[in-house]
Amino acid sequence: MKNARRRLSARVAALVVAALPLAAQTPELLQQPAHPPLRHIVSSDVATLGYAPTGLMEAYSFLKIEVEKKGLGQTIALVDAYDDPTAEADLATFSTNFGLPACTTANGCFKLVYAGGTQPLADTSGWSNEIAIDTQWAHAMAPEAAIMLVEAQSNSMRDLIAGVDAAVQNGATVVSMSWISSEIPDESQVDTHFNVTGVTFVAASGDSGHGVGYPSASPFVVAVGGTTLTVNANGSWASETAWSGSGGGASAFESEPSYQMSVQTTGRRGVPDVAYDGDPNTGVSSYNSNACGACLTGWEQWGGTSIGTPQWAALFAIANAKRVKTGKATLTQPQIVLYAAGEAAYHEITSGSNGTCGSECTAGPGYDFVTGLGSPIGLAVISQLVEAP
Repeated sequence: MKNARRRLSARVAALVVAALPLAAQTPELLQQPAHPPLRHIVSSDVATLGYAPTGLMEAYSFLKIEVEKKGLGQTIALVDAYDDPTAEADLATFSTNFGLPACTTANGCFKLVYAGGTQPLADTSGWSNEIAIDTQWAHAMAPEAAIMLVEAQSNSMRDLIAGVDAAVQNGATVVSMSWISSEIPDESQVDTHFNVTGVTFVAASGDSGHGVGYPSASPFVVAVGGTTLTVNANGSWASETAWSGSGGGASAFESEPSYQMSVQTTGRRGVPDVAYDGDPNTGVSSYNSNACGACLTGWEQWGGTSIGTPQWAALFAIANAKRVKTGKATLTQPQIVLYAAGEAAYHEITSGSNGTCGSECTAGPGYDFVTGLGSPIGLAVISQLVEAP
């Protein structure tokens, strides 16, 4: 981290803004479509498709977290578009394959919510692959947390934001948004949907390199960038470089939040806040059986900043579980704590780029606009989050 960074206070008062009901809001942003920042890689060896859960647990220091505290009592909501009729069954296949606890409707771990109250149209555009990754990897990293799949009626931002609202209304303490849309001048009007006490919102920064999208641009959201991860022979973290597809930069329309004032000077919201493995060549395995037309079925290897988003959501759920056990409230805007945590909580990423725009496209010491603060040293980040007021 930069030597000049001043330590932020553990908590900064949240902005208090009265949120209009979604139906009464008319910003142009809500008319835009969104897509999941997801990349597929073709592999001929199904047995070694990307990292398994234990691989990323080892690399990012999740393995030593007590099993009973891996999200117990928390609900992670995964908000996605359209209906995936095989999501629960595919989660069962994934869990069995990797020796994870069962997560089903019957045992109370899995819950399906239709945003808008009615079953959405069947997926025909490939969102089922994102749904599979979101549910499977949130469960993998926080296996004691409840998994809530929220299916939006379509991939319009209005419907997806309605899905975010439905997640909160149904008791989610962490909301994962593995999708992105273009920035629009009036986007800040939508920020109020992420300004909720006791709920953490996490979003993917994109998979097209330099550039900022929404909702990752919202100052009330933890934005996740992408890296290329390398591990040692024993599975421990070895190194990371910035992934070329990682979205990032300075927002065109959102002002710089107070928690970033010690790490950058653009006057605009910087994206991302943090990073995680996202390169499809070092990606993760996931299973989908919904033959939706555009969907890939079976075991496949995936990358994109949308694979790190549900895993950071899992990290926040773990921290929340530990906080609740000590009598504290669940997290609100944990990004404030993340910036105060200091370099010991992150793997600092100092090489790689996501474009040709100079320093804003290049990873380096301290905060940068490609990998943010860095990737998590899980135990250290969780400790900071648990200790915060």
